[in-house]
Amino acid sequence: MAINAGAALERSARLAATEWDEVTAKATVVSGTRSSLVDIWRHKELLNLLVRRELKARYKDSSLGFVWSLIRPLTQLFIYFVVVGQFLGAARSIDNFAVYIFAGLTIYTLFSEIVAGGTSSILANSGLVKKVYLPREIFPLSAVGSALFNFVIQLVILLVAAVLLGTLTFGFHLLYGVGAVVLILVYATALGILLSALNVYLRDIQYIVEVVLMLLMWGSPILYAWSFATVHMPDWLAQVYLNNPVTLAVIGFQEAVWAPTSGSVPPDNLGIRMLVAAVVGVVLLFVSQRVFSRLQGNFAQEL
Repeated sequence: MAINAGAALERSARLAATEWDEVTAKATVVSGTRSSLVDIWRHKELLNLLVRRELKARYKDSSLGFVWSLIRPLTQLFIYFVVVGQFLGAARSIDNFAVYIFAGLTIYTLFSEIVAGGTSSILANSGLVKKVYLPREIFPLSAVGSALFNFVIQLVILLVAAVLLGTLTFGFHLLYGVGAVVLILVYATALGILLSALNVYLRDIQYIVEVVLMLLMWGSPILYAWSFATVHMPDWLAQVYLNNPVTLAVIGFQEAVWAPTSGSVPPDNLGIRMLVAAVVGVVLLFVSQRVFSRLQGNFAQEL
């Protein structure tokens, strides 16, 4: 016992004499982000498993399984097409209204699923967060993966409808569609990562997000033409509306699969607007990751 006590005292003395060194103290903003990306890459197999788990859990014990990912958007399209397009007369002022509305719904659904799923991702995986070490960013990133899966299914339906109705043509305008997807992925991922961290500390965030996403859908030119909205706005507000990245993504996606045969005129400098928005989105993504990195240290205690 005396020997053990002496060894313990000697060990305590050595620890007291050792200079304190914080693990993250020397990490700069750039090196911290780089190390986080490397850590996520090392756990890419786990990220893949989380995406598969989320997709399987969504349709667990369902007879139709992934067929529901087809039924829901088609039902939504039918309701909007009949109620808004036919009963309220929106289809009379917009050619090929079915393709127009489904293009907007497809790209906006990608945004809303990533943001909503990312916001609740840390809470939904609280058991893993409290017990296992892993880069916590993979939880909101798993929401991106599952949303992309649903997006691909809806995109196939959209392209088939566009081909059958003759609105899909080949040309440089298809780059607007690529730009729209990039915009949505950048901004939705940035918001999903940021809100997932804030939601751990303030649980009302996920409910606020649901309301904002609903308002944002009606505030985007999905059920109406963008020109219908801007004509009722002062010029400065119209520019704010048109430079909203979600609005730009919706318009860009519609330009790719609907506009070439409709005679629609896009906003001025649409490509430049999307490019500037993408640059701002990358900065937002970087900032969101750094904020997440700062807040994640107390996740286990808060959960």
